[in-house]
Amino acid sequence: MEELYTQPGVPEQAEKETVKQARRFFSNMGLMFLAGTLCIYAIQYKLSGLIYAIRPEILQNPDILLLFSSVSMYVLGMPLMIMLVHTIPKEKIQKRSMTVGKFLVALIICYGIMYASNLIGSLITYFLAILKGKPIDNYTMELAGSASLWVRILIMVIWAPIMEELIFRKILVDRVVRYGEGAAVVLSGLMFGLFHGNLSQFAYASTIGMFFAFIYVKTGRLQYTIIMHMVVNFLGGVLSLFMLDLVDLEELQSVMAGGGDLSKVLPGLLVFMLYMFCLIGIVVAGIVLLIVYRKRMHLNAGRIALPRGKRFLTMICNAGMGLFFLYWVVEIVLQIIE
Repeated sequence: MEELYTQPGVPEQAEKETVKQARRFFSNMGLMFLAGTLCIYAIQYKLSGLIYAIRPEILQNPDILLLFSSVSMYVLGMPLMIMLVHTIPKEKIQKRSMTVGKFLVALIICYGIMYASNLIGSLITYFLAILKGKPIDNYTMELAGSASLWVRILIMVIWAPIMEELIFRKILVDRVVRYGEGAAVVLSGLMFGLFHGNLSQFAYASTIGMFFAFIYVKTGRLQYTIIMHMVVNFLGGVLSLFMLDLVDLEELQSVMAGGGDLSKVLPGLLVFMLYMFCLIGIVVAGIVLLIVYRKRMHLNAGRIALPRGKRFLTMICNAGMGLFFLYWVVEIVLQIIE
């Protein structure tokens, strides 16, 4: 693509041409991601119909159901999405290494961002549930919570981080970064959040998606964000559920009601409380570190500069991105009202 710059003194026609080319670029990106999304759902629909016709009873097993949906997405559907987006030329991001200390600081900040934004998303979902008059279900998280430990580790800690970082960081950011690191970071986070298809996950997935994209544009090394993603998913989807299982909730309710045996509940409850105190400490540390390091987290301009005041509209207000955003917003709204 021809390099165009919009700087003081550049004719208005050149600026318009830059915006026009950028809208065409982002529209193409949106269409490719939307087509990939539709491919994923088409594969899931066809395979589920085939399995239901042959052995419908196996879809009642949460392990089989989670494996089925994940294989159709991460093994079959997402490679098709990668092939589609690969048709768009990419930029080369300079590779830089992170020290162990900087990586740990980034990991703590990441968890602080995730937990804080997850709390906000949960509160919004809670108030919407009050207005709705009944709980807003999160089918994906309920299914993951009912699956066995080894299946959760395989899918949530291994498959998902690798494929999602490959698509929403490397594949997406490598192409959008020509318009600036800020554009790549924001779009990566928003599209990643929407892709989760529900409000509560969008709240934290979009913010940590932006942070992962920031780490990637500054290092050019996908392994850093993959490891961070794995740690976050392990803490949230595996370790937290394991810790919660240590507490006998029925016995705890009996103890609180004046009966039950406290000695049966106390050991697991103490371990769970210690775990929660550690997490709270990490979250507070992450937020403090974010505040301390925020001035160092600058984003560089790309080789193609979009005019000020038109950047976000140029990225989003086009046919392809508009359809991608509309599709996922409708999915989230339907998930809320159903």
